[in-house]
Amino acid sequence: MRVRLAQLTVALWWGSLGTVAFLVVPLLFVHLPSPSVAGSMAARLFEAQTWVSVACGTLLLAVLRPKHASALEQSDYHAITLIVLGLLLALVMQFGVAPRIVARQDLKLWHTLGSAMLVGQWLCTLALLWHMQRGSAGK
Repeated sequence: MRVRLAQLTVALWWGSLGTVAFLVVPLLFVHLPSPSVAGSMAARLFEAQTWVSVACGTLLLAVLRPKHASALEQSDYHAITLIVLGLLLALVMQFGVAPRIVARQDLKLWHTLGSAMLVGQWLCTLALLWHMQRGSAGK
């Protein structure tokens, strides 16, 4: 049951990142009347995505936590590293990068950095999803 809950959670995290970043936000810039309106809406969506990421990451850390610290296996360390890295990327994006984009400070630099962090978070969750599916295939 715990493994399935963890798999569903990481699938939700990965899928929501992909949907917001690669589908919804680009459509905003195509269909909304101005880039500033689209950018404002995108900022709200990315903020919501941050909280989805925090909820999913926290739930994953709680679900995957073994009863005894000595019970951690090497693959558990790999999963925990991916979860923590994904969480850090989400939080740094929200509280470090996003305010600079909203303030239009060196927009090209901060937008590029934010995009790279979002792709990094997406890749962390993809690797975690792949890792968890591979781990449960033999069980």
